[in-house]
Amino acid sequence: MANTKEQIARNMRSNKCKDTKPELMLRKELWQRGLRYRKNYKSLAGKPDIVFLRAQIAVFVDGKMWHGYDWEHQKHDFKSHQDFWIPKIEHNMERDFEVTQNLIDLGWLVLRFWDFEIKKDVAACADKIEQAYNNRRKT
Repeated sequence: MANTKEQIARNMRSNKCKDTKPELMLRKELWQRGLRYRKNYKSLAGKPDIVFLRAQIAVFVDGKMWHGYDWEHQKHDFKSHQDFWIPKIEHNMERDFEVTQNLIDLGWLVLRFWDFEIKKDVAACADKIEQAYNNRRKT
């Protein structure tokens, strides 16, 4: 059954840019481990989803559609409005790269996780963050 334009528009409007399920899962796991953070920190480029200020760690949770996971294969999945979606997603990917480089140049450690990685194994993702946090706090 094909989606109508109205159904597609409603679905696209419902996509959130913060407090997504994977973000909430990861934040809950980090909080339970005693790791305290800032969320959606506006003072840094890219407004990271999770920030550890003293350790200078910025964490991003990237949705696979919006941020171009496996892009060379996925970009062919767009059935309509390819002239809009493909440049939009590619621009997002370029911006992600620029934000990451900007933060690294400022001395920040940038960790990026795909939403499906967090859904699959939130503990493993939190382990990587906790290890980075502990390593950065020692120095």
